[in-house]
Amino acid sequence: MNYYIQQSIHINLIRIEGISNSSVLQIGSAGIIKPSSYLYNTGGFTEPAPEAKPPIPGDLASTPAVPLQTP
Repeated sequence: MNYYIQQSIHINLIRIEGISNSSVLQIGSAGIIKPSSYLYNTGGFTEPAPEAKPPIPGDLASTPAVPLQTP
């Protein structure tokens, strides 16, 4: 038996405190949510990436563009 659901959803404000690579945010109905994860080497890299350099204090590039904590 198949069910067909028609919805109208209005979201005025949504606050998401944290999200990660394996998070699922569902709004509305879904029959089955199938998790999937894909890793592609689209650049054709053959070696590991170089080590990251430590951030320079006071450098704007090392400052997050968004606040990481709520007041």
